[in-house]
Amino acid sequence: MSAPELIDTHCHLNFHSYDDDRAEALKRAKLAGVKTIIIPAIDGPSCHQALELAEQHEEVFAAIGVHPNSCSDFTASHVDDLRTLSRQQDIVAIGEIGLDYYWDKCPKPRQHRALEAQLELAAQLELPVILHNREAGKDLLAALVAWAPTAPASLRGRLGVLHSFSASLEVAQRAVELGFYIGFTGPITYKKADDLRAIAACLPQDRILIETDGPFLAPQQRRGKRNEPAFLPFINERLAELHGITAEAMAHQTSKNAKRLFALPSALKND
Repeated sequence: MSAPELIDTHCHLNFHSYDDDRAEALKRAKLAGVKTIIIPAIDGPSCHQALELAEQHEEVFAAIGVHPNSCSDFTASHVDDLRTLSRQQDIVAIGEIGLDYYWDKCPKPRQHRALEAQLELAAQLELPVILHNREAGKDLLAALVAWAPTAPASLRGRLGVLHSFSASLEVAQRAVELGFYIGFTGPITYKKADDLRAIAACLPQDRILIETDGPFLAPQQRRGKRNEPAFLPFINERLAELHGITAEAMAHQTSKNAKRLFALPSALKND
């Protein structure tokens, strides 16, 4: 019996930790049923790396953006560069952008300016956003509440995703009301993650995405190893259990969600 189709909506497949076996990792992903992978950028160089991999592999798509931990020198020229890159094929989102109050790598005011500028660009380009949040849920939500009404009609109901969700149920529910999706990663499988699982169980199935965030956050079954798309079924299965449905049904739903959010033409570009 063939594995259900899965979409890894967030994997840093361009990172050096995949350099020695990237082709093999893609093969393992395909065997595990992962038919599509989205690579989010974190800075200028990674935008080009993500695009290059998307051009080389039909199952790979790219997102372009500047991560909050990479925005210490963010200026209007970064927005211009992103706008130029956005003309290329295989780009499905602006990201990974957001706020990070855990690491002291960029002053908060500069993070906010970078976020607001990239949200504005996303609206202009009619692209959804991939959002990073670490210990900044209240401020990130405030920025999204302000931005959502400015988004074009083409993005209504598919504004973006709060990736690797780690905030409160209130943040998740408000984000869903605004038109965002919620992405879950390896921590949903961790033994002490009962609070996160309770949040996931409360959310509507048509607003959930699954992602590895590889090479980080390997699921419990592969804890301590480098994460990769082939491990995505563990996350899918845990979410299916929480919602009382089969793994196949959850895979179908999350893939449908990902295709809608990112306007994916199909699981494979050449289908």
